[in-house]
Amino acid sequence: MGTGRVSPRVLATICARGGSKGVPGKNFRELLGRPLLAYTVDCARACALIGHIVLSTDSDEIASVAESLDLRVPFRRPALLATDSAAKIEAIRHATEYVEKEEGFRPDLVVDLDVGVPLRTPEDVAGAIGLLCSRSDLDAVVTIYEAERNPYFNMVELEGARLRLVKQPPRPVLRRQDAPAVHSVSPSVFAWRRDRLSVAHLYEGRWGGFVVPRERAQDIDDEIDLQFVEFLMRRRDSGP
Repeated sequence: MGTGRVSPRVLATICARGGSKGVPGKNFRELLGRPLLAYTVDCARACALIGHIVLSTDSDEIASVAESLDLRVPFRRPALLATDSAAKIEAIRHATEYVEKEEGFRPDLVVDLDVGVPLRTPEDVAGAIGLLCSRSDLDAVVTIYEAERNPYFNMVELEGARLRLVKQPPRPVLRRQDAPAVHSVSPSVFAWRRDRLSVAHLYEGRWGGFVVPRERAQDIDDEIDLQFVEFLMRRRDSGP
């Protein structure tokens, strides 16, 4: 990534399953007149570090939307990897292995861009890749943002009828600003070294976090999220 270094070969996977439950038909729902999928495709294409893009879907309808965006869809995701209980990492591995075997592109890094985070920027993707490349002690990197809730201050668990903080602070905290800093994970960008893509889940192995602004990390899980993201897009496009 720096002077005198060879840039890594980067594969971007975009996983778009047809059976979204929180927002039915989410991946081809429209935001500001464009299908949600389009924003992730645009971002991947705009990131100069990405050398190859592959879409993994089990849905002919999603494939048709992708093809309308001039994104080739060379396979359908096996049904076993498209169930509600299937781990996304399995679909990412399947797509990576397909590209290596059938298209001859052998990546050094694999980044997954979640369709549900349309406000991500190419700079967010490049930043996550850059962090992974700069740290030999990391196997993978995920985007994170400053959490709106803090387990040392205003996140609690119920024990019977009594509340207790999720995490006990090292000393009493009277203001959230004084609590230890914590972050939330956003599926905006996951980046792995190819030889570490065998992990079964997040946090297995050595993970790093690349901090992005909260508004760019917003994930669409339900209808309210969809409306909020559209509001953020309109605000962004209206300028200062």
